Amino acid sequence: MTIEFSTVGVVGSGAMGRGIAQIAAQAGSQVWLHDVSPGAAEAARSSIQAQWQRLADKGRMEAAQVAELGQRLHIAGGMADLAPCTLVVEAIVERLDAKQALFAALEGVLAPGAVLATNTSSLSVTAIGAGLKRPERLAGFHFFNPVPLMKVVEVVAGLQTDPAVCTALARFAQQMGHTPVQAQDTPGFIVNHAGRGFGTEALRIVSEGVADFATIDRILRDQAGFKLGPFELMDLTALDVSHPVMESIYRQYYDEPRFRPSPITAQRLAGGMLGKKTGAGFYRYADGVAQLPAEPATPVVAEIPPIWVSPRAARRAELYHLLKDLGAPIETGTSPSPTALTLVAPLGFDVTTVAVVERLDPARTIGIDMLIDDASTRRRVLATNPATRVDIRNAAHALFARDGKAVSVIRDSGGFVTQRVVATIVNIASDICQQGICSPKDLETAVTLGLGYPMGPLAMGNRWGPTNILEVLFNLQTVYGDPRYRPSPWLRRRGAIGLSLLHEEE
Repeated sequence: MTIEFSTVGVVGSGAMGRGIAQIAAQAGSQVWLHDVSPGAAEAARSSIQAQWQRLADKGRMEAAQVAELGQRLHIAGGMADLAPCTLVVEAIVERLDAKQALFAALEGVLAPGAVLATNTSSLSVTAIGAGLKRPERLAGFHFFNPVPLMKVVEVVAGLQTDPAVCTALARFAQQMGHTPVQAQDTPGFIVNHAGRGFGTEALRIVSEGVADFATIDRILRDQAGFKLGPFELMDLTALDVSHPVMESIYRQYYDEPRFRPSPITAQRLAGGMLGKKTGAGFYRYADGVAQLPAEPATPVVAEIPPIWVSPRAARRAELYHLLKDLGAPIETGTSPSPTALTLVAPLGFDVTTVAVVERLDPARTIGIDMLIDDASTRRRVLATNPATRVDIRNAAHALFARDGKAVSVIRDSGGFVTQRVVATIVNIASDICQQGICSPKDLETAVTLGLGYPMGPLAMGNRWGPTNILEVLFNLQTVYGDPRYRPSPWLRRRGAIGLSLLHEEE
């Protein structure tokens, strides 16, 4: 196989530059490392070689291969040493002026046909190339950290980028063992754009006093299947990385409400509570381990009252089967008896509103999240309203924990935690498709590989029902009167006629 770019320059030898240089050399390219900081490129080469040696020590690489790969790494002492390169990838500071100056200098050194690539995560590729003589030779080539392990790369076309440049970069990404996804030059590209719903909506939920950080993380892990909760994830990536991305995308989209950052992260950033690397973020860390608060104990209840289920409850038949399996005394009358625990299962609406609209006694009314089928979850989530009696809350908690499944009880709000976060993720993803930023297929690939979600956002919508997601969004709009829950036209059309969210229009 002929390598797409036989001689590759990497400017910037931090974590991203080292990772890109490593996989380019492993693909068969001769790689030239350049950094303006004295000794930085040499240190990067030593770090990469040490990484290969560790792989050899584990039996995952032969000693001869380590030696061969080492011969492909070179130090570029000055810009002129990059002249033979057919591709130069920039991985320097995330500042527009610095990147523009670097590429202007590279144009004066490289052959006219050489390809320029920027690893920017948040700046416009078009803006970076605006002052170039040959802007058609520049494209985005956005890797994720750590580069050797994160197997997706966004290939981003600026307004003047030659499509052949993106095609060549995509082929090279595959030769390096990565999966390329094609994106238009818009704020956040695919992954950082699609990822806005997870953290920002969770932060809003906390700010409303619905639940604490640990409870929200537990719910989204155990109920929706995310590997990490949003606050665990932000602690891992660090707020000095994640908060500026929130602000950048929000501002670049002219204060789009869906992307509004939170004062909670701004305050922690200002206080130096960045996450795991500083020992404190949303959690405190001891020897690198998060110190999590204990879950509330399941209440001990002498007798469970009769349970009456609202006729408007989501998954009502499934809920009845669950109650039967849990041994609950069930009422089936047209209205609850004076002693009944009244169970509602709204989509998007808060428990208080449902109790008022359905003329139920709010003191005996409690909600349960049934967006996702119970058999698919490891946790049940209940919600009280401001008038719910303590004995009713305790009885519901005890009942739904009878089979050993974890139970979280949260305060009333529009929508449950999972409903709000999942609906926001699906809605933002649908809007990406609406704008034509990428194909639905590349969206699913980018999010699954780049964010580690249990499935792509459109697959989430398919699995739990486009009409259910739409109902959550419409009802959240009613509760909050906030445009951030405005459904994307792309989602609205598909939900209305029952088509798969993955359907691509010709």
